Amino acid sequence: MFYGRYARGIIINREDAMLLKPSAIQKLSEMICGNDPFTYFPYRSSSLLTKFFVELDLDYKHDGSTRSAWVENVLKELNKNKAKFPELPSEDIIKVIESLVDPDKFLFDERLDINKAREDLDKLLGIYNLKLNIQSNGQSRVVGTTKTFISNDTESIRSKEKAVTFCPSVFQIPDKEVNEKLISVMMPFNAGFRGTYDAIKRVANYLKIDCLRADDIWENSTFIQDIFELIYCSRIIVVDFSTRNPNVMYETGIAHTLGKTVIPITQSLDDIPSDLGHHRALKYLPNDEGYRNLSNELYKRVKTIMRL
Repeated sequence: MFYGRYARGIIINREDAMLLKPSAIQKLSEMICGNDPFTYFPYRSSSLLTKFFVELDLDYKHDGSTRSAWVENVLKELNKNKAKFPELPSEDIIKVIESLVDPDKFLFDERLDINKAREDLDKLLGIYNLKLNIQSNGQSRVVGTTKTFISNDTESIRSKEKAVTFCPSVFQIPDKEVNEKLISVMMPFNAGFRGTYDAIKRVANYLKIDCLRADDIWENSTFIQDIFELIYCSRIIVVDFSTRNPNVMYETGIAHTLGKTVIPITQSLDDIPSDLGHHRALKYLPNDEGYRNLSNELYKRVKTIMRL
């Protein structure tokens, strides 16, 4: 259940908020019921419809009438409820949509297809400049599409208090999309870290995803612009704090500012600055066994983040 996980905000008047059209309400009701043509959504009988809404803290009990018509009436009521921001539907409608593609509800039934379910919902939401954003745990969040968000942390996207727009003076914003299958590595550029980089690339190769360091590319006249673009376009940033390299510290700051998922690694926990000490780091030894252990731990972390 996803209620209570919205960002801070003031409840606004209903007349200022988004209302879903009757056609959208009708499609949502058929999806919730699992009726044709949405048979790859879970089918819900009378009792399961009641359970669906009760689990969302919405006190509705199916009255024995036609399932889809009953759900449609429920959604019409929820559509009139309060929202936090005018660009979003009511909080209750959002709860329903996000619960509709809860991956736990698609388990152990080969007739179900969560990817098709998400595609259908995205088509419906796209009319309202909304979309589903899939989190690292597989859950979905309804977010707006009118802004470009490169951050992996989409929990704050809903809140105008937390979403900021900035224009850097040192870097140029690249005209590129985020590569959801790209890991970038920030580490000292010397031969002593070749084994570390090989251990990271071994994980990427096994998972069939991309892995790059800034010295793997040369697309801009300045090296720092290549670094910025690599971080900007990456899904995950692996940073090696070993030896307290100042460039790595600077690049970590860029990654955190852009809201990227950062995985710290180090040969010594003492090399992690106190300001970053609260972040969990993977400690490794610079030898064959240490590199193998690093690959194993990175594999588990990356697989979880990318849901591979």
